[in-house]
Amino acid sequence: MSGLRAFTMPKWGIEMEEGTVADWMVGEGADFAKGDLVTLIETDKITNEYEAEFPARLARIVTPAGEVRPVGALLAVFADPGSSPDAAALDAFVASYRPGGAAAATPPAASVSPPAPQPTVAAAPPAIPDGLAISPAARQLAEARGVDVASATGSGRDGRLTYQDVDQLDRPAPPPVGGAPVSIAPTTAALDTVFASPLAKRLAVQHGVDLSGIAGSGRRGRIGKADVLACIAPAAAPAAPAPEATPEPVAPPAPPPTPATGVEVVRMSAMRKAIARQLTLSKSTIPHFYLRNSARVDALNSLRAQAKRAAGEAPSINDYLIRAVALALKAHPDVNIQVHGEEIHRFPHADVAVAVATDKGLLTPIVRAADTKSVAAISAEVKTLAARARAGKLASEEFQGGSFSVSNLGMFGIEQFDAIINPPQGAILAVGAARQAAMGVDHALTFATRIQLSLSCDHRAIDGAVGARFLAELTRLIETPEDLTA
Repeated sequence: MSGLRAFTMPKWGIEMEEGTVADWMVGEGADFAKGDLVTLIETDKITNEYEAEFPARLARIVTPAGEVRPVGALLAVFADPGSSPDAAALDAFVASYRPGGAAAATPPAASVSPPAPQPTVAAAPPAIPDGLAISPAARQLAEARGVDVASATGSGRDGRLTYQDVDQLDRPAPPPVGGAPVSIAPTTAALDTVFASPLAKRLAVQHGVDLSGIAGSGRRGRIGKADVLACIAPAAAPAAPAPEATPEPVAPPAPPPTPATGVEVVRMSAMRKAIARQLTLSKSTIPHFYLRNSARVDALNSLRAQAKRAAGEAPSINDYLIRAVALALKAHPDVNIQVHGEEIHRFPHADVAVAVATDKGLLTPIVRAADTKSVAAISAEVKTLAARARAGKLASEEFQGGSFSVSNLGMFGIEQFDAIINPPQGAILAVGAARQAAMGVDHALTFATRIQLSLSCDHRAIDGAVGARFLAELTRLIETPEDLTA
């Protein structure tokens, strides 16, 4: 089995604890070259592409597409290109795998009388293959402890084995935790406010453990899996019935409900689950209030038409709105905020998140420091971010954070709506479609093209008067678009 290697769930980002195998791009038994796309791993809001770091053969797929696995779990077994490992060798490799890549501990033999003492012969330490990517400190530790690193996958750059990887390989396998799969759909708002790992929260829901009274043993008091397991009392053994007792007839359990004929049941993706958790937390814990206004866009349409005649193309109305929002946020910094518990974070620049609809759900890529960029620069950046979002190729820093959000459904013909705040941001602007309406100007009736604006604010940090002044400034900038190009 020297040519077999374990391919495990990679860790992308410090907060990642599990991922979903979205799809295998290489078939079982097929060879691939270095740089080929092997599989797609889906996390909360992005789909990462795993490109091969070396040529190999996908000998066996252990985790099929659509399954969720924790970081370090075995996903597949790689073999040397062109080789044909037999099924027994693959079965043995999979059975001996443990998180970290080392062979599983040998089970203890049955209790027998101790044999006669034999001369002790020191076992030769496992050889470290030539060309294996391993740091000097990790190599020294592997040789000192006799750790087999031939089939291990490192967590360093380009799969390099680090000191921590070798130290993890030498540790005993953790005891297995049984139990049926638990849904990670949001259950209560209180659970989202507890400082605990996702696995600890799922175990708490499964076993009915109240996390509010547990002191976490993790970093900064974070509650982990071990803390929850320590609170789970072992199930009591069922009492044996009396010999003379006659068991009462027990009605068979009711069959699980089945969907109606023709109903399609679709499993939530990791992204949809993350969106559900985020919006449930927002709507149940943030006191929303709404301010609504309308703005004339006739002058803005005329400005766009002039730009298109001069250059052949022009930024969209949404690009001008992002620029207007950024300038209004600079003028009213009390709206350009994030709320973290009892702290309000004010930002020096307007980092505007733009809602983008994708096949898998809503993403909000961020235009950083939009107040320092021209409308043309914002337009080019939004196009790039939107294309990357729809392709599932956004980096985490491209959609996490931000100080304000803009959601525009005007292109779908929606005249007005109210949006849910994207925490920890303090506000979000909802933009409707442009419509012609009659209005009175200087005691005369005229027609104007107007768009409806709705500002959702977090009342914990933004008062009504603050939000009203921001919305008035935004309306002024939209109606005098020459200020957006100054």
